Amino acid sequence: MSYTLTSSLRGYRTSDAHARDLAGKLMRMGLVAIGLLIILLGVLISPLPGPGGLPLVVLGLMIILRNSFKARRQFVRMQRRHPKWVSPLRKLMSRDPEFLKLFWSTLLRMERLILPRSYRFAARVRSGVRRTWAPRPV
Repeated sequence: MSYTLTSSLRGYRTSDAHARDLAGKLMRMGLVAIGLLIILLGVLISPLPGPGGLPLVVLGLMIILRNSFKARRQFVRMQRRHPKWVSPLRKLMSRDPEFLKLFWSTLLRMERLILPRSYRFAARVRSGVRRTWAPRPV
């Protein structure tokens, strides 16, 4: 009697574990779908003035990377191949992102790529701030 009771309990536990695994997979798939929708919304909002699309894309990517093993693996491969492209996004996804520092370094980098030296406003501001805020010898 005890043997059949134990075996039936084991069978119950096994089916319960399968149900939990299935529920976990469905939950992860649902969160990945939500992340994709958020990224799509961010891409649709990006032509509007302001930085509205970028935070949504980063949020959607964070949701996907936390819930998809394949996406995480692909993100790591992309980071190894193109570290300069992925590092700002990776810094934004860290636990304590330094938004101002990241924004400033990205602005300087984009300015250097796009504008000729005579039109670079942020670089002039940076050099002026360095001269103003530099410690003076006593």
